[in-house]
Amino acid sequence: MLAAVIAALLLLSMFVFGEQIGLVGVTAQPAYVGRLFDDSRVQRIDILLDDWPSFLAEAEKEQYREATFVINGERISHVGVRLKGNSSMRLALKYGHDRLSMKVKFDHYVSGQTFRGLDEFSLDSSFQDNSYLKTYLAYDMMRHMDVPAPLTSFAWVTVNGDDHGLFLAIEEPNESFARRNFGLDYGQLYKPDYRSLDDDNRDVWLVYRGDDPAGYDNIFRKARFRPTESDKARLIESLRVLGSRENLASVIDVDKVVRYFAVHNFVVNLDGYLGRTAHNYFLYEEDGVLSMLPWDYNLAFGTYSLGMPNPINDAKLYINYPIFTPGELKHIENRPMFHHVMQDKAHFALYRQRFDEFIASYFESGLFSKKVLTMADQIAPYVDKDPTAFCSYDDHLVAVQTIMDFGLLRAESVRGQLAGTIPGTSRGQREDPSRLIDAGSVWLPDMGEIADLKD
Repeated sequence: MLAAVIAALLLLSMFVFGEQIGLVGVTAQPAYVGRLFDDSRVQRIDILLDDWPSFLAEAEKEQYREATFVINGERISHVGVRLKGNSSMRLALKYGHDRLSMKVKFDHYVSGQTFRGLDEFSLDSSFQDNSYLKTYLAYDMMRHMDVPAPLTSFAWVTVNGDDHGLFLAIEEPNESFARRNFGLDYGQLYKPDYRSLDDDNRDVWLVYRGDDPAGYDNIFRKARFRPTESDKARLIESLRVLGSRENLASVIDVDKVVRYFAVHNFVVNLDGYLGRTAHNYFLYEEDGVLSMLPWDYNLAFGTYSLGMPNPINDAKLYINYPIFTPGELKHIENRPMFHHVMQDKAHFALYRQRFDEFIASYFESGLFSKKVLTMADQIAPYVDKDPTAFCSYDDHLVAVQTIMDFGLLRAESVRGQLAGTIPGTSRGQREDPSRLIDAGSVWLPDMGEIADLKD
């Protein structure tokens, strides 16, 4: 009898307090989705943090500081926040900007603390993105194609009562993300990344390197959830099968992987898995089956090289970037998650099918144009008054038009590549450049470049 009473009380408390701790119905979204990631409006985030100037001065230490966050009027104390970024932080500080991306952890100081079920999120500064839309659109495309991707919403941020600017709130892939996308019994989540580009980073490329877990340090030290020895052995075995090119469907969620690459290759993100760095992605593993999850798209839409000593500002190159050989051959051949999967005729056919569906449903339907115009209209007043913006409001308007033009012309080129009227390989485009889409109206630096920081 006593046990039944206790169970009833527990059930009642879940109904009464469930939303406050992030519990929702079986078919409903977590409470934080509507509380923070409602992208139909700009959110309000107020940060209260002692000695903000010293926090900025020690930015490169990337150490957490305790703060209070007020999210759309809801206050939560003892929150961990740190500044983040690699080249974006270094260059912003170099040119005297205090607009830096932030990582926010609700449970850093208080174990188990969440914001309506959310454990962690980021505030992205839109570095090298005068449109403010690159990352938002890339994740929106991924979600449109049923790829598990972080939720996003724009947020007006204040610090100790002073306006700090318009940022993009991004759900961090962690426990709340895993529960939302994969259920309570979720698998392992990794963020493979190199220590140095000069090292042997084949594990970041997802190349099988033998059965010793020590050969996969760039994967296992970047695990979001502490992996057990059996977790490590299971992942290594999956990479072995991937490397063998046999029975790939037993270790790869092929449909999710080709959906990921359809979007990833559309947005031409050369700072990702198929580029020289091969990073900026998450690897999800469950029961030995692997899939790719998106991350970090501020240098997408052909803008990766901008700011380099010899930038490639060739809009025609990137608008027509080949979807069947999307990168240098020396890189693609060493990226088995793409190369080996595409070597299978059935998987390659599925990749073409998903790409076709993506172009038809997101671009030819008018959804992309509507999305750009809607979000640009939503954020315009905030960009106009943004005190830390990397660009002027007029430059922002030009960037919005540029990303619109890029997307529509890119969709036209991809449609041609799928139909065979435009070469879909690098070799084919070199041999017959006359069939490529003209991109004379697009100037890539208008989307944002390092030079903007010097103004």
